[in-house]
Amino acid sequence: MNSLRKIEELGQSVWLDYIRRDLIGSGKLRQLIEEDGLSGVTSNPTIFEKAISQGDEYDTAIRRILGQTPDIETPTLLERIEAEDLRMAADTLLPIYERTGGADGFVSIEVSPHLAYDTNASISAARRLWSQLNRPNLMVKIPATTEGLAAIEQLLSEGINVNVTLVFSVSQYANVVEAYLRGTERCSEPGRVASVASFFVSRVDTAVDRALEEVGTEPAFALRGKAAIANAKLAYRRFRQVFFGPQFEKWKSRGVRVQRPLWASTSTKNKAYSDVMYVEGLIGPDTINSMPPETVAAFRDHGRPQLALHHDDREVADIFGELIRMKINVRAIGQELTEAGVDKFVASYDELLRTVEKKRVLLAETSAA
Repeated sequence: MNSLRKIEELGQSVWLDYIRRDLIGSGKLRQLIEEDGLSGVTSNPTIFEKAISQGDEYDTAIRRILGQTPDIETPTLLERIEAEDLRMAADTLLPIYERTGGADGFVSIEVSPHLAYDTNASISAARRLWSQLNRPNLMVKIPATTEGLAAIEQLLSEGINVNVTLVFSVSQYANVVEAYLRGTERCSEPGRVASVASFFVSRVDTAVDRALEEVGTEPAFALRGKAAIANAKLAYRRFRQVFFGPQFEKWKSRGVRVQRPLWASTSTKNKAYSDVMYVEGLIGPDTINSMPPETVAAFRDHGRPQLALHHDDREVADIFGELIRMKINVRAIGQELTEAGVDKFVASYDELLRTVEKKRVLLAETSAA
């Protein structure tokens, strides 16, 4: 059996961290759904920048939009292009959404990362995207900053699906869960709203490994490549305690869904590590792994699908005990990574705007000639 299909049998959804127009138009997305059990799509500015800058795939769409509204501002032009892609992806995934009763089959689009520290502007932007795309299986991505959490709570209370992004630490994840519970408690139809908590993985190892190398001892070197999965397992433990414990019963009785953890940033950054370690190490029920295409292909080729999240509790405790003894604060590292993640998304978004503007000028010059 296809290894990715086996993950599905073990209770984990596979989402694709990638989107571009030819993926949908060529039928490749539908093929991934039918053959690999793919059940969702995420996107970010870096992905769109590569898609728009490479070749002429988006030229026709840009010309059409400019022909209709020649004075359109570049950020709005970009939003229109993204919206077209995501509507097509959402429509392709709609049968999954319907078959699972609204539990799966989502596409995600994020508000401008420039709004990460502005609650009201994030709410307004998310409302606009939700209305503009007009698809029940859309999720709007909001980062888990302090200001973002307030926006997340409000959006959920209004019945808007939210993908909470840039979660790096267990304490931060606990705040995300509380925002979800408060938001759905205020929602008049909570059974119609869905949310995921995108817990970033590989970047944790990158940061913790750097700290371990600064410690420079043999025990420190032995911990390299272990913190990220241990950190995610602690978050999963928290998830199970909250959503499968007695305190969730009052929400469950109103139809509130479980907010599934989504393992993000699961491509391996360190070439010394297995290219499927952040898939194999994080398989468990009621979770999602959002993988870039190369990780999907690698796991299909040589991944070993077996339950992993319920195992190694003692090892997780030992890893964190050693990190604490070495004065490596994973919570502080997580906060730094969230801030750095916002900065990275801002830089990618601004580069994407420059790419769209260059394309716009080039097409105008070509048309004039």
